[in-house]
Amino acid sequence: MNGNLVKKPNGSGHFRQLIDMIWRPLMHSPARSSIFVFFFLSLILGVVLSSRFLDYSPIFSTQQKIAAVAASSPITDTPTKAHKKIEIPLICSDINVTQTCPVDYPQKVELDPDVSPPSTCPEYFRWIYEDLQPWKQTGITREMVESAKRTANFRLVISNGKAYVERYKKSWQTRDVFTLWGFLQLLRKYPGRVPDLELMFDCVDWPVISKRFSWPNNTAPPLFRYCGDDKTLDIVFPDWSFWGWSEINIKPWEFLSKKLKEGNQRLKFADREPYAYWKGNPFVASHRMDLIKCNVSDKEDWHARVYIQDWAKESKQGFKQSDLASQCIHKYKIYIEGSAWSVSEKYILACDSVALIVQPLYYDFFSRSLMPTEHYWPIKANDKCRSIKFAVEWGDSHAQKAQEMAKAASNFILEDVKMDYVYDYMLHLLTEYAKLLKYKPTIPKDAIELCSETMACPALGLEKKFMMDSLVKGPSNTAPCTMPPPYDQATLQALLKRKTSAVKQVEKWERDYWLNQTKQQ
Repeated sequence: MNGNLVKKPNGSGHFRQLIDMIWRPLMHSPARSSIFVFFFLSLILGVVLSSRFLDYSPIFSTQQKIAAVAASSPITDTPTKAHKKIEIPLICSDINVTQTCPVDYPQKVELDPDVSPPSTCPEYFRWIYEDLQPWKQTGITREMVESAKRTANFRLVISNGKAYVERYKKSWQTRDVFTLWGFLQLLRKYPGRVPDLELMFDCVDWPVISKRFSWPNNTAPPLFRYCGDDKTLDIVFPDWSFWGWSEINIKPWEFLSKKLKEGNQRLKFADREPYAYWKGNPFVASHRMDLIKCNVSDKEDWHARVYIQDWAKESKQGFKQSDLASQCIHKYKIYIEGSAWSVSEKYILACDSVALIVQPLYYDFFSRSLMPTEHYWPIKANDKCRSIKFAVEWGDSHAQKAQEMAKAASNFILEDVKMDYVYDYMLHLLTEYAKLLKYKPTIPKDAIELCSETMACPALGLEKKFMMDSLVKGPSNTAPCTMPPPYDQATLQALLKRKTSAVKQVEKWERDYWLNQTKQQ
């Protein structure tokens, strides 16, 4: 049967036949032979070069494939010319299966070589050194950390890039939930960069570690919370609302800050309502109840428009009247603390309005860099109504300066306190804190491992939505900002004196204004 088969010449056979047809006649003439050799070598060289170009022609698609492979891996990044960020998928188990954390966590990734070196962190990062100053000489012992347990809501341990939490008591609403969620997003953004550590966190508003409290051996317990004051040593940390406040429908800061910026563009400063606006819950503090008295009445117009926010009613109506991005329509906005500091501060500063800040007692992690008459106008706490009226009249008669102040505040909060810097602040604070630990953190026997999957997958409603909206998609391939140096005493004292002097100047202007008003009457 094989004898009946005829073998067809293959491609290489055809090529040999073609060469044979050309070669044989030329071999009879030496001159022709030389010409052909030159021609033939040129032909071969052309083929080689063209094949090299063909090899490089699909380089873009090849790099895309490499990047796609790298993106599919949650562990390492493959540096390529088309450097692509890794994305870590959030994989939720079946509804009937208990959610567990991934076995493999992302490691420290390669930095993008095409990105310029990291910038210096904003000025408020320098306060990290000041907040940790009480433990600079002694370091932090296990006993110090344990002594902070008495008021803490939870203990957090980070070990080998994994988070473990030991809960003590539930916080008000979901403060503890979204605070822990923030820690987990930091681990996703900077895997391999967060050091091993152990800390206690208190989610209550007011600070409690007094500078005058007599702790054993005169050592204060390191306790993290959202705010501090001049009489306490609590370590300030970004508050839960940066990742969302589900109970009152305040969206994550990364999303909301963009909406606020868009809202600012809808109405120019000159076209805004010429009043000082405040809306909130006055029943949490007596000084807020005093602010209600500054509202317009038949007897007096203090140039303030103050509204009571009924959150229970708002919740039933779907929060239709509490959209923060649509409230930037006044030239002036009032910030006043609640039972302590208030999360409303950043939303007020972001509005392109002149922030009228009623003399605060507390500070959060960024507010110590705010300068009176540069970022905000100071309002006297013991004479709010007259102080507000003077502020509005001063702003109306100094429109250009008022607008510059409003813009300085919004630029500060929208640029220097954007989420990338919030995460960088967290990373630098935890890194400096971990350096002070004089023991190796261990995982408590009652602690559970925590990860984005165990928190977000079983969550429901707005809690789940805000977690998904604020989920860090994958590791940063750029380094965090570079920490500025600590304050030396002379620089710090000069800064504090400058702030005090600015407030006193405003108080003098205000005092003179009311004296003139009295004389005219």
